[in-house]
Amino acid sequence: MEKPKQDRLGRLLLENKLINEEQLDEALDEHSTTGKSLGRVLIDKGVLTEGQLTSVLAEQIGIRYVDLNNYPIDPAAATLVDAGLARRYMVIPIDYEDSKLMVAMADPTNVFALDDLRIMTGMEILPVVTTKDDISAAIGRYLHTSVDMDDTLEDLPALEDIAGEEDEEDLQEAGEEAPIVKYVNLIISEAVHEGASDIHIEPGEKDVRIRYRIDGVLRETRRSPKRIHPGIVSRLKILGNMNIAERRIPQDGRFALEAAGKHIDVRVASVPTVHGEKIVLRVLDRASILMSLSELGLSPEPLKMFTDSFQKPYGTCIVTGPTGSGKTTTLYAALTELNRREVNVITVEDPVEYQLKGTNQVQVNAKVGLTFAATLRSILRCDPDIVMIGEIRDSESAKMAIESALTGHMVLCTLHTNDAPSAITRMIEMGVEPFLIASAVDSVVSQRLARKLCKRCRQEAVYEAEYLQKIGFPPDDAETVTVFKANPKGCPFCNHTGFRGRIGVYEVLSIDEQVEKVIVNMGTAREITVVARDKGMVPLRQDGFNKVKQGITSIEEVLRVVM
Repeated sequence: MEKPKQDRLGRLLLENKLINEEQLDEALDEHSTTGKSLGRVLIDKGVLTEGQLTSVLAEQIGIRYVDLNNYPIDPAAATLVDAGLARRYMVIPIDYEDSKLMVAMADPTNVFALDDLRIMTGMEILPVVTTKDDISAAIGRYLHTSVDMDDTLEDLPALEDIAGEEDEEDLQEAGEEAPIVKYVNLIISEAVHEGASDIHIEPGEKDVRIRYRIDGVLRETRRSPKRIHPGIVSRLKILGNMNIAERRIPQDGRFALEAAGKHIDVRVASVPTVHGEKIVLRVLDRASILMSLSELGLSPEPLKMFTDSFQKPYGTCIVTGPTGSGKTTTLYAALTELNRREVNVITVEDPVEYQLKGTNQVQVNAKVGLTFAATLRSILRCDPDIVMIGEIRDSESAKMAIESALTGHMVLCTLHTNDAPSAITRMIEMGVEPFLIASAVDSVVSQRLARKLCKRCRQEAVYEAEYLQKIGFPPDDAETVTVFKANPKGCPFCNHTGFRGRIGVYEVLSIDEQVEKVIVNMGTAREITVVARDKGMVPLRQDGFNKVKQGITSIEEVLRVVM
């Protein structure tokens, strides 16, 4: 019975022109002599690769073959199973297709593996075939789970002995211990895989809490023994080029590394607490900043208003919003469109979060007197066409920004206010003359980041018209309105949160003649708002509700991020 099976495989290999008759005859002779499978004989001889054999076997049993070396694995899918199960069954989820979870398997006929995957993920499984080596490599790249963390923790030395020491050599040694290095790398890699923007390492009385900020919300991932805290802090300070012996004052640093095939910049901030130093890592993925304005969530009309304003030869465009609302991403998206060979772009930032090719980026350093205002005065003598100011913080930098626009430069800057009209009154409070603001400012963009509903598990919800009218939701003639909301239980795709990803909610104030008159007459933010709305400005909350109607986000999420 064995010979026909091997002949069938041989015929398939010949039909696919992977081997010739002579190679097949030699392999069959060795197969009959040694008892090794025909496929293994051909691989050992170097005639066939494991991938080629797996591809043919997949065709034989009618299951699709996937080459993981060339397939774009979805990290969110990959992390739906833990490393232990993946290694036990030699499987890894790689994608979603037709509401099914596509799982690469070395043995797609393993019904026990299929059943376990179905129960663990709550999804129907679409098996595809690949090689064991490719699966092992993919598990190493994508699955950094608590299994790896626990294995590393067991190898950690007893670091509590140095917890009270001030000896720099002891701290240096603790930070360079191999298990500590591996543990810190795992934390950062896992955060990158999860799409976290920040990592919080917080010492408590008895343990260390590790939290990731994902889609703007902090999520606790694990608690580690308190004994490893000195080693973690020392390791991160070494990476960030910080003083490892100084624990009494806050410190800042940064470093770069490769994680999940991406180049990641990490900003480190330490602050002393009663139980030790808290460390916060800001994870800066360079690829995530390279987005076009249309991808950020701007609706067509506000997008046109904003684009028309910053593409003028001179003027000022202000982006406002709280910390973490995506202002830098919006400015960089605008700079990407403006950055051409024939223009000189200079930015003043604190800190320089992302490096843009073709631009001249200046890092503010207040310790040596390199403030925003001082830097602005210098760069205006460097013949710039476009100037980006990371943040207007004081009267001097505000006046310099306006004067730069009035002297023929395009100025992009950020300001911390709650809405777009308030940016005008804020600059007046900083001492900038109203008539100068009216002449120099072309547009103000206010923004927030709202979590997007998970498309795989979102569910419909019915709201009473009376409630919707109370919160300002667009009126409807019906007594009830049906829109989507988050599934409280979520699903594996969204890590059981009900949300996946974020989208911008925007308010664009275009400064036309009527708005200028209000500004010159020292009008309040409310008066500016009334005139701007009459001219077509869509308020933040209204833009959020428009995205609710499109099924992108929920009413509750809009109310969470917009006052």
